[in-house]
Amino acid sequence: MLRASTRYLMLLLHCPLLLLLLPLSSRMQKLPTRDEELFQMQIRDKAFFHDSSVIPDGAEISSYLFRDTPKRYFFVVEEDNTPLAVTVTPCDAPLEWKLSVQELPEEASGEGSGEPEPLEQQKQQITNEEGTELFSYKGNDVEYFVSSSSPSGLYQLDLLSTEKDTHFKVYATTTPESDQPYPELPYDPRIDVTSLGRTTVTLAWKPSPTASLLKQPIQYCIVINKEHNFKSLCAVEAKLSSDDAFMMAPKPGLDFSPFDFAHFGFPSDSNAGKERGFLKSPSKFGRQTSSKPRVDLHKVCIGNKNIFTVSDLKPDTQYYFDMFAVNTNTNLSTAYVGTFARTKEEAKQKTVELKDGKVTDVFIKRKGAKFLRFAPVSSHQKVTFSVHSCLDAVQIQVRRDGKLLLSQNVEGVRQFQLRGKAKAKYLIRLKGNKKGASMLKILATTRPNKQLFPSLPEDTRIKAFDKLRTCSSVTVAWLGTQERNKFCIYKKEVDDNYNEEQKKREQNQCLGPDTRKKSEKVLCKYFHSQNIQKAVTTETIRGLQSGKSYLLDVYVIGHGGHSVKYQSKLVKTRKFC
Repeated sequence: MLRASTRYLMLLLHCPLLLLLLPLSSRMQKLPTRDEELFQMQIRDKAFFHDSSVIPDGAEISSYLFRDTPKRYFFVVEEDNTPLAVTVTPCDAPLEWKLSVQELPEEASGEGSGEPEPLEQQKQQITNEEGTELFSYKGNDVEYFVSSSSPSGLYQLDLLSTEKDTHFKVYATTTPESDQPYPELPYDPRIDVTSLGRTTVTLAWKPSPTASLLKQPIQYCIVINKEHNFKSLCAVEAKLSSDDAFMMAPKPGLDFSPFDFAHFGFPSDSNAGKERGFLKSPSKFGRQTSSKPRVDLHKVCIGNKNIFTVSDLKPDTQYYFDMFAVNTNTNLSTAYVGTFARTKEEAKQKTVELKDGKVTDVFIKRKGAKFLRFAPVSSHQKVTFSVHSCLDAVQIQVRRDGKLLLSQNVEGVRQFQLRGKAKAKYLIRLKGNKKGASMLKILATTRPNKQLFPSLPEDTRIKAFDKLRTCSSVTVAWLGTQERNKFCIYKKEVDDNYNEEQKKREQNQCLGPDTRKKSEKVLCKYFHSQNIQKAVTTETIRGLQSGKSYLLDVYVIGHGGHSVKYQSKLVKTRKFC
């Protein structure tokens, strides 16, 4: 048991170098079996652990190191041949640490009088003894000291961070065989990459024996990032802390829950701190790590599965993958051997050649892109790009000899006129949206009067007049432009349960009247107005059935024969007149 007598405890509490607080009880007990009732009492006593440098038996503590400021922890093993295990976990910076032991001072004076030695003399005895070094380590790995038979004595753990202020965790136990708080790794602790794609990586690993054999509750947490592998979940949590709260120095005087050891080693009030030499440099407590940009780091816990596919990755990008087995009873974790993999390259896009004055149909997959090239054969002063997006908005970028000239989102019909240059070559990049596949028509020409797509008003909705609705007719209106164009209106009877989702599927503006049945045609007419404010036309559609729903479409047809469809309109005739 990691404990000490009350008299020895008071001795160490008055020593400014050791600042040790050990279990209050002086009851003797057999080792290595831990007195759980005593242990839980000690953990729950806040006054007992606050402002403490003790390492409790069988519980992980979290604490903080200032750069170049060493810290020392203690525990006592009272009987020889006691099993002992100590685990130190660096969180976000390498640590230097060593474990040493020295003999416990005698309870009575050497004269055998039964009278205790003066307190100052006992303190001098402790501070003058360095002890025997048992183990030392320098680095950022999770490192262990394990002994099946340790001598009795005062054990001290010294820690130092020379790189930066940092957090760390320590776990010590005198019953390592029965505790087993950390999940055990399988004989092959590597993560295997079983499948590799452009945006996905499938990982597999062998289950922890703690789950498969000991039947303890284990869940696996995967960490993905582009920088490096992590050696502990503690290091991951430090990076994931978005508000830098994890990286801030603990504040003195804060209360904490029974198992919250975040404030170990810090005084409960300023006076106590001054008495014990904590506040020799007050500025240290105000020191905080500067805010850093968020790291592209993701953690996902997937239960007890041992195969997982990571998706939504970027093509031709190297990723690092780490796996942690977490014991959900103790909340302690063990790291598998991390791996890395590079996703496959994006399939090389074929560049489509555009011909001057000819319309080209383009299909783009969801989130995909297409590249087109336009190389005019003759010198030109201007070049015109006309784009007709059939479905949702698409993005167009135009570069001339590598220089970006245009970057716009396009809905409906848009026309862009750019200044030309002799022997120039134009590269056009069309990017779809995240909702679904995109379809469009594009025309590139050096002839300024070559316009195949009809011009459209800003508002392409069809308006229905409810007061003019009868049992056999509906009256609608739509906007035109200053250019004289041909308009054709079509109707289609639909079910009463026809909804917006079905209507959306029929919104392909590039489908012309040639795709419609002749029986659906209502009429065609020419229309324009020099006064844009008066460019409105109305039409009454007759011969409809009472109480029925109809889908109305208006097509505007340009001089080159290409058509654009207005937004469809759902109307319903009156049932009773």
